[in-house]
Amino acid sequence: MKQQNSVLRSIDWVTICIYLLLLAFGWISVCGATYSYGDTDLFSLDTRSGMQIVWIGTSIVLGTCLLLLDERLYETFAFAIYAVMLLLLFLTIFNPHEIKGSRSWIVMGPLRLQPAEFAKFATALAVSKLMSGHKFDISRWQDLGKAIVMILVPMVLIVMQKETGSALVYSAFFLMLYREGMTGSFLFTGIAVVVYFVVGIRFAQPLLWETPTHIGPFVVLLLIQTFTSILVRVYCKAYSEAKYIFWGSLGVTLLALLFSQFVIPFDIIWVQILVAVVTLGYLLWLWAKNRIREYLFIMLFTLGSVLFFFSASYVLNNILGEHQRVRINVLLGLDEDLSGAGYNVHQSEIAIGSGGLWGKGFLNGTQTKLKFVPEQETDFIFCTVGEEEGFVGSAAVLLLFLALILRLIHVAERQPYTFGRIYGYCIISIFLFHLFINIGMVLGLTPVIGIPLPFFSYGGSSLWGFTLLLFIFLRIDASRKLIR
Repeated sequence: MKQQNSVLRSIDWVTICIYLLLLAFGWISVCGATYSYGDTDLFSLDTRSGMQIVWIGTSIVLGTCLLLLDERLYETFAFAIYAVMLLLLFLTIFNPHEIKGSRSWIVMGPLRLQPAEFAKFATALAVSKLMSGHKFDISRWQDLGKAIVMILVPMVLIVMQKETGSALVYSAFFLMLYREGMTGSFLFTGIAVVVYFVVGIRFAQPLLWETPTHIGPFVVLLLIQTFTSILVRVYCKAYSEAKYIFWGSLGVTLLALLFSQFVIPFDIIWVQILVAVVTLGYLLWLWAKNRIREYLFIMLFTLGSVLFFFSASYVLNNILGEHQRVRINVLLGLDEDLSGAGYNVHQSEIAIGSGGLWGKGFLNGTQTKLKFVPEQETDFIFCTVGEEEGFVGSAAVLLLFLALILRLIHVAERQPYTFGRIYGYCIISIFLFHLFINIGMVLGLTPVIGIPLPFFSYGGSSLWGFTLLLFIFLRIDASRKLIR
């Protein structure tokens, strides 16, 4: 009893207060998103606002139960919980109930559960358990590979359920890996891949000046050469070699551009590919001469960048589904499609814009009341905040989320044990991904991939999943002062 009282005194009540405020604002938003003119009872279980109270109440009970458990249980049974969730994800693939094209839901009468939401905390626990082992060293490729495989397995199973959006959330774990010492080259590679894809696809058709060279491939290949020179300078400390790669590739490219512009028009891309091949040969020669393995990694980066870029267009047009391709084209501004794939985002932007500075007031939003915005109580819940509470209300919600993230970072950094810190950064990464993607897609800044806004979107699975993530961490933190 004495230990239990000590734990209760050590609970981070600031985080719990932020959690309760988010639940309250979330319920108000669900009310605004689901209310129809003439409704008289927001608390009826026949309405979504009434059912959300049930989910909120059960979430608070769940959080309380998690705080009462011994924190050692989470670390002790981390792998067992992970294995059970993987089995559940696998079995869900064969689920006969298909909802909106996805087989990710388990239907038990009126109750519907999405295992992918609960697999997040299970994966976070398992990865934390693995990485907190005294023999684990993230600088060793074998150990890093184990952690990455542990993250990728649930991703693959969720993709097999045709739930791409939920699977992409697991990529957020790489932020935690970066915090724990993973080389920044992985993060740099990820950013470079996004830049290649966006620039290459967005500007694939426009021509450069009066030459038969397309702007997209031209810029991407120039970026690859520039990034290669930067990596040589940073990781190999080879300043002269970096200059040779940068100025050599830039000089040859400019000469080819001038020749194509004023002498004989031709596609400069072929010259850039030749320059890339020469660069690869130069890197191989530098490795053979100096025996510095970083040259090999940079060579793989350059080769992989070129191959990725030229395969991106094929993947977009031949592998991705029609709805995914249309969404990407709409996001990049290649298609408008306001009556199809761009309809949700367009209506969401109208709803947010119509809120103005102070908003239209609680239950007074016209866009949401007239159901112009599809999925407005789940994936697009933030548009209700913008319409009814305006810019001020939206900013307040974002500041509340910012306060939660900053507080979680503070709590994670004060953990005396590696397991608690890693788990803390796992949930921070997940929350950040959900916030960035969900709010970004509502504003038309990121693709529409269908993931909920934490504590706001309607539904029990997501709310319970986020509560599990948060309160397990709070329970681990509450024992930080106890001797283990």
